[in-house]
Amino acid sequence: MQQDVEQLVEQVAQKLGRGLSLEDLDGLLLAYSSNQSHADRVRVNFLLSKRVPADVSAWQLSHGIATAVRPVAIPANQELGMLGRVCVPLMVRGFRVGYLWVQQDLVEENPAAILSQLPDVTPEIELLSGLLLDSNTAESEFRRSREREFLAACSGEANAVAAVAGWKEIQGRGPWQMVTVLDADGWAGGPDPIASTLIHRSAALQATVGVDVALFSAGTETHSVVLFRESVGRANHAQVLVHYQLELAKRSGRPVHRIILGISEGFAKPRELAEAYRQSRLAAQAAAVDPQLGELVDCRATGVYQLLASAGGGAGAWADSGSVYVRMLEDHDRNDELLPVLELIYDNDGSVQDVATKLHLHRSSIYNRLGRIRQLLSVDPLKGMSRLELHAALKMRRWAARPRI
Repeated sequence: MQQDVEQLVEQVAQKLGRGLSLEDLDGLLLAYSSNQSHADRVRVNFLLSKRVPADVSAWQLSHGIATAVRPVAIPANQELGMLGRVCVPLMVRGFRVGYLWVQQDLVEENPAAILSQLPDVTPEIELLSGLLLDSNTAESEFRRSREREFLAACSGEANAVAAVAGWKEIQGRGPWQMVTVLDADGWAGGPDPIASTLIHRSAALQATVGVDVALFSAGTETHSVVLFRESVGRANHAQVLVHYQLELAKRSGRPVHRIILGISEGFAKPRELAEAYRQSRLAAQAAAVDPQLGELVDCRATGVYQLLASAGGGAGAWADSGSVYVRMLEDHDRNDELLPVLELIYDNDGSVQDVATKLHLHRSSIYNRLGRIRQLLSVDPLKGMSRLELHAALKMRRWAARPRI
């Protein structure tokens, strides 16, 4: 595989008559051409160290290469000892796999000549992208088949559960816990489900490298699933969260603001895998619609959402809470001043001061809004059955907006 990549880089270099270097998404040198009329200081150091220095990386990233889908001209930087060059993002079905760099010659004032040459090597660039996809994401049929089997086990297929239970990574390493990894804002994915699945698969694979308690990962169109060894602490989960966020942004070419890890209860028998997956998925969905739950969310911490999920139903389940009181407030809450305050009061044990602090309001404003609610409903929203009904109905409204994963 590496030999094929190096040969292709040399082939493209000869066609263009220029020096090339190929790097992965982390700035590591993968291959370079021997053809070069002049190498600037940045190129020489890169070939020697095999890694892009931080200052050079910052200069390159400042020109938008991390989100670009077409060649980007990077101007010269005398302070860095860097001639102008063109960055060619290597993409496969919307999935970013690396960068090909073409350096300008000393006598060239702009990258126009390079940009005009690139269409002539499009087939080679596409082939190079495909080779990188195979090499840096474990995108092999063996890996794909194992992930399919793992996801089938998560859905409760008996044969798949038996097969996964016998894997050397898993056998005898229980008890376990399932983790659903969800991009709270971008879970719906893009127009290409295959590309979306590939991005999640690769992000999960890279994010769990070196994390010994993360035994196996798989990606779907909307999220990733990771099997962990059960642990009381969450340091390893936090590490995976941070790395997943970075990997997902790197590969999708878009900002990723909030990653959630939904964590199941521990389980000791492989046949409980499907139930654990359900729990982890529920925790991720609940945190997506109720940010106060945080980003590392144990299923047991999701409260009433466990009851709402257990009630089942299709995509429209809980779309209408059925609460007369909530409907009355919705009709009169045109500026979203009443329902959010009421929910915060419930979630903060009735502490007006805590709610006022979170909303940056004076306590008198909170009391005034509570008074309006009492007047509209003709009941005290902080007492008895009316409180239970309103709080549950407000959570039902959130649950209705959950990611369908």
